[in-house]
Amino acid sequence: MVGKRVALGVAAAAAAGLVYSAGYEVNSYRLRRFDVPVLAPGSRPLRVLHISDLHLTPSMHRRAAWIRGLAALEPDLVVNTGDNLAHPEAIPTVLEALEPLLSVPGVFVFGSNDYFAPQFKNPARYLLPLERIQRSNARTHATAVDLPWKELRDEFRSAGWLDLTNTRGTLTVDGRRLAFAGVDDPHLGRDRLSEVTGPPAAGADLAVGVAHAPYLRVLDAFQRDGYRLLLAGHTHGGQLCVPGFGALVTNCDLDTARVKWVSRHPRAGGAGAAWMHVSAGLGTSPYARVRFACPPEATLLTLTGER
Repeated sequence: MVGKRVALGVAAAAAAGLVYSAGYEVNSYRLRRFDVPVLAPGSRPLRVLHISDLHLTPSMHRRAAWIRGLAALEPDLVVNTGDNLAHPEAIPTVLEALEPLLSVPGVFVFGSNDYFAPQFKNPARYLLPLERIQRSNARTHATAVDLPWKELRDEFRSAGWLDLTNTRGTLTVDGRRLAFAGVDDPHLGRDRLSEVTGPPAAGADLAVGVAHAPYLRVLDAFQRDGYRLLLAGHTHGGQLCVPGFGALVTNCDLDTARVKWVSRHPRAGGAGAAWMHVSAGLGTSPYARVRFACPPEATLLTLTGER
């Protein structure tokens, strides 16, 4: 009898957790704010809105409206680290969400879910070794429906956002010259570091490295070349986390301690270490619309002078 009551209690707790994570937390959008002392001493602040992993479908007008509202923050720069789409017909919804932000200086890279339509995957696969996950991804993408990423790219470009797909570039933002390097999605093995290697543009006030997935080979290369701020998404912050413990997986080779928010790279810090922000993202796959102890979020980074 005691064992039966325990089993019923566990089942009830699991059901309650599922209702909470799928019915409430997955739609409980948050704005995170961090100060990052990465500019020259005495510099006036620079406000960077980092958005990632929107995973929008045509019906997600509530999420789109929340994203539109971020324009009220009046950021100086928008950085979009990919996975905007989750449906072949989602581009109008993405543009609905981002329309007021497209008039702000911005940069972007794409992730796998901008290229391929989502498919059902066993959630337990994320507990497998990374090599097995990548082999499974390759098989899945071989049969996946292509998404209209070129159309989305052209919309972003025509608005003036800088496409950082395996390339470098510069923007003048609030009177400051920013140098960027970006790569295509490392999770798909599309990053071409040889095309962006080398020190940032001379005379830049800040050098920023951008990627969808925070793989160590990419972070290491950017940091070695002198990029002082690194921005990525992809991890969903772990998506299903354990309260008091944190993320179980990162879906890449980054350690779980840095699965989201601001940290240093290399992790030990020291001279020459970069600042890094990994976004926990705003969405999920349509086949796994749950989050637990890891609400969806965007981030306003206030870049300040070094102390």
